[in-house]
Amino acid sequence: MANVLFYLIIGIIIFDFLFERRLDYLNLNYFKPELPPELKGIYDRNKYRKSQKYLKANSRFSMVSATFSFVLILFMLSFHGFEWLDELVRHLSPNNYVRTLLFFGILGLGADILSLPFQLYDTFVIEEKFGFNKTTVSTFITDKLKSWLIGGLIGGGLLLFLQWVYTAFGSDFWLIAFGGVAFFTIFMAMFYASLIVPLFNKLTPLEEGKLKTAIEKMARSAGFKLADVFVMDGSKRSTKANAYFSGLGPKKKIILYDTLIEQLTTEEVVAVLAHEIGHYRKKHIYKGLALSLIQLFIMIFLLGKTLALPQFSQALGAQQISFYMGLLAFALLYSPISFVLDIFMNLFSRKHEYQADAYAASLALGESLVRALITLSVSSLSNLQPHPLYLFFHY
Repeated sequence: MANVLFYLIIGIIIFDFLFERRLDYLNLNYFKPELPPELKGIYDRNKYRKSQKYLKANSRFSMVSATFSFVLILFMLSFHGFEWLDELVRHLSPNNYVRTLLFFGILGLGADILSLPFQLYDTFVIEEKFGFNKTTVSTFITDKLKSWLIGGLIGGGLLLFLQWVYTAFGSDFWLIAFGGVAFFTIFMAMFYASLIVPLFNKLTPLEEGKLKTAIEKMARSAGFKLADVFVMDGSKRSTKANAYFSGLGPKKKIILYDTLIEQLTTEEVVAVLAHEIGHYRKKHIYKGLALSLIQLFIMIFLLGKTLALPQFSQALGAQQISFYMGLLAFALLYSPISFVLDIFMNLFSRKHEYQADAYAASLALGESLVRALITLSVSSLSNLQPHPLYLFFHY
């Protein structure tokens, strides 16, 4: 059984790699060399050619980085890398909880360090070449250290919670684990902008003026209770723009990138926010959260049914059953289920985006939203004609 699981994991990894590379190939060769008639008035000829070069650069980079990751995991599986790491953490500590933290800590940190050249190239070569990068070396290093610290605290805490529940409750693991992780998910949805965002970016209340007055007027006409509007210093890392709502219930925050305010007119910013308010008015935030919790339930239910099977740990070469080896094997085998669920999540997401667009149009902001989306798409050199299959699986 362990051998069957091992080859199944190998097969899943190979299929996923080949499938994604095929989609990339189709997408890269789908755009037309000359400016299509339907994009005239959106892109000019020079900007369109630049967007093609940006797509090519990112596609080629994605191929190289994905191939590296693909070869690395196959190497770990074929040459008993996970077995070696299992034996190492067993020698380092007799405590099962410490072993779990060491196993995933070494694995995660090692993978991130090995991918560091790709991250640097993406930020300081590709993004720099096309005029997007504003990240300094010191900001990059600081972000990386903060990410490691936060990832270690949150990821390590969740791992210890799952292992404790599994050890203490056995067959009831999946139900209690789901409740705990679901609570954490909802908590982060409510307070992410208050707890995590300020660690990386400065949030400044939007100053009084024409923009704030226009936003407040639109919110009143939409019957939306507006709490806080903040400007985020997104320009410290990139010229790309964005805006989003954060929080649930009365804890909602509007966060505008400073680059968004720079690139769009007041009416266009208001239209973008009307789109975001549309998500709330249509209850998309709660529907999306509910769908995410359903996905989480399925995953933890299956995890609870499989962790006790020694074949999962043995599939990765473990001589003894361990929580961390079983969890890693499950994660690799869960990939096809996640792939199918993500397709349905994308379907719902696309439907919600169209509904939010329609809501903005119902407030007489449709024309402004069109102009805003065109400006944002062109300024970020977006590929406006992706291959239909690529669109279906990724957009």
